Amino acid sequence: MRFILILFVFCISLFVQQPVWASSTQLEWLDLPASSTGFRKAMTPREWHFPADFGPHNEYQTEWWYYTGNLATQEGRPFGFQLTFFRQALTSQPEITLSQLRSNQIYSAHFTVSDIQDRHFYSSERFSRANIELAGAESMPYHVWLQDWSATELEPGKVRLQAKAVDTALDLVVSQNLPPILQGDRGLSVKGYEPGNASYYYSLVQQPTTGTLTINNKIYTVNGISWKDHEYSTSALTAGTIGWDWFSMQFDNGAALMLYLLRREDGTLESTSAGTFIAADGTTQPLSAQDWTVNVLNTWKSTKSKAVYPAKWQIEIPKLNLTVQGKSMLADQELNTSTATYWEGAVAFTGSWQQQPLRGKGYVELTGYANRLDSLLAERTP
Repeated sequence: MRFILILFVFCISLFVQQPVWASSTQLEWLDLPASSTGFRKAMTPREWHFPADFGPHNEYQTEWWYYTGNLATQEGRPFGFQLTFFRQALTSQPEITLSQLRSNQIYSAHFTVSDIQDRHFYSSERFSRANIELAGAESMPYHVWLQDWSATELEPGKVRLQAKAVDTALDLVVSQNLPPILQGDRGLSVKGYEPGNASYYYSLVQQPTTGTLTINNKIYTVNGISWKDHEYSTSALTAGTIGWDWFSMQFDNGAALMLYLLRREDGTLESTSAGTFIAADGTTQPLSAQDWTVNVLNTWKSTKSKAVYPAKWQIEIPKLNLTVQGKSMLADQELNTSTATYWEGAVAFTGSWQQQPLRGKGYVELTGYANRLDSLLAERTP
């Protein structure tokens, strides 16, 4: 989940699977941060320095590296994947002094594979403290890891993604095709009107991807396109904002589109909802909530959580002369994690842009349908 990953530390002591030193990586209720005192906040646009900014920013409380993509075999069998790493600081101090093995940084990761043909969704999650090299992040060379799940720079512009779970594994090489896309105002992405309720946010889009997916011991050679989001902040949802719908769309003509819709409890959108259209040459056009309409055409109800999620959308952006219709490629792509239940999965898009046909694939994330995120935050306050 993005924007509010402070949630994931709540249940870590129940779910961490570690060797005999597990007690050093577990959390107790009183370990949770009572405030964000001492952390920096995203207040104004900043200067970016790549490749250094691909790495961690520990002076901010929360950070995540988000990879999603659509892949296919040579025969055209489609798959989707997500590999996401989250960092959460418990305190702005360098260490917690209760034990030298206990770091103030907690890492979590989600790994999913969507097998579109066999209509099956696989998901796994992990937790660890950033101690004795169980988890962490580095800038140069770029490396983010949680045990043997990792994103590792092979050479400038090429990153290897690796993860292995009970039934699935991936080993992919992602190639950076465009410079980083700075979201919002030069990378400052405002989420609410409270001072500092924002993140620093960039995306890497239209990244050619090759490698293998393994499902139930069968190896598939695949290629496709990946999207990476990297955000860091010290912020929270505005009261009454129950969740968000996030869209990433990568079109066959090389263009891309990101939208996030912050949903309020009365059904309206936060006015800070925003997006970016990225042309094939990397030029960008910012979008505000007044620039688009998103209508839900169909829904899907989970048999596990009983939540009802959008499953088909009509998106219109008149200022771009763009209309697309999106449909989930697999109905059940719901993650039941230890902190919250949400839907995130592969979606196909068709439509038109400037009177020309438009086709593509992407990912959509839907939160707040099974669990109100503002309620979860309230429940975990010490």
